[in-house]
Amino acid sequence: MMDPTTDNAGDPGGPRASLELLRTEIGKAVVGQDPAVTGLVVALLCRGHVLLEGVPGVAKTLLVRALASALALDSKRVQFTPDLMPADITGSLVYDARTAEFSFQPGPVFTHLLLADEINRTPPKTQSSLLEAMEERQVTVDGTARPLPEPFLVAATQNPVEYEGTYPLPEAQLDRFLLKLTIPLPSREDEIDVLTRHASGFDPRDLAAAGVRPVATAADLEAARTAVAKTTVSPDIAGYVVDLCRSTRESPSLTLGVSPRGATALLSTARAWAWLTGRDYVIPDDVKALALPTLRHRVQLRPEAEMEGVTADSVINAILAHVPVPR
Repeated sequence: MMDPTTDNAGDPGGPRASLELLRTEIGKAVVGQDPAVTGLVVALLCRGHVLLEGVPGVAKTLLVRALASALALDSKRVQFTPDLMPADITGSLVYDARTAEFSFQPGPVFTHLLLADEINRTPPKTQSSLLEAMEERQVTVDGTARPLPEPFLVAATQNPVEYEGTYPLPEAQLDRFLLKLTIPLPSREDEIDVLTRHASGFDPRDLAAAGVRPVATAADLEAARTAVAKTTVSPDIAGYVVDLCRSTRESPSLTLGVSPRGATALLSTARAWAWLTGRDYVIPDDVKALALPTLRHRVQLRPEAEMEGVTADSVINAILAHVPVPR
C-alpha cells in the first residue's frame, strides 16, 4: 500500500487535514509503519475493522494505542488468552442482591476503539463472540440487543499462525475484517531510529509524554465519511473490481476466492483511498493500492500450492498483472 499525498487543496483545516494530522501524531510513537497507519485511517473511513499480523515486537499493539491516543474517542484493550470467555468481551447479566434483579454489566466491547490483542491466542468460541459486534454493531445478551457506540472499530493483532499456541481465525471471522495489514520488521535505518528514541527516554507506555495528542474527533471522522461517500465510481471501475474478484475464484492455486462481500469491501477501500489522495473519483491505481490488504485474508490457498511456496499475496499480484485495466 502506498501513502496518500498531502494534497489538501480545497480542504484547508477540513476533515482530510484532520486525518493527515492523525497520521502525523501516530508517527510520533511508531517508526516506519506508514502503510499500516494509512490502513487504519482507511478502515475508520469505511466503518471497517483491521487485523494486524506480524511477529512479536514490531509495534502492533503500540500502533493501535497511538491511534487511540490521537483520536478523541474512548478505547479499551482486551488481552486474548486461552482461558478468555465470550462474556469477558461482550458483558453479562449480574445478579444484584440488593434489588434481587439481574442487571447487564457491559464488557470492554462497549467502546469506540477496541484493541483485541493477540486475538488468535484464544479458542474459536471466544473469537466468534466478536462476530455480531463487528457485523451488526450490537451485542445480544439474554435475547436483548444492545447497540455499540458509534464510531466502532475493532483493531485486532495476531502473531503468524505458525507460532506455537495460536488458533487460526475461522473464515467467517476473517471476512469481518475490512483489511489485513502485515507489519514487517523495520529497516536498518528505522530500527536505529527506534533505538535512538528509546535512548532519549521514549516510553511506549506513556504516549502523552511522547507528544501524542488528540487531533481528530468523531465529528471530523463523520465529515470525512460523508465526503468519501460522494467519491464517484465509474461503471468501468466497478467492472474492474468485479473482474479482479472473479479471477480469484478461477485461480488454480486457490480453493476459496473472494466473495461479493469482498468485492464490495475493495470498492469501499478504493473510494476512501481516492479521497485521501485528494480526488473525488476512483481510478484503477486506487483499486490496485488496496487490493492486497483488502483481499489477502479472503482467499484460501490449495495445500499443494502452499507447499510450493505460493502465497495469497503472490496470487493476487499475478491477478492484478493479468486482468485488463480500464482506460
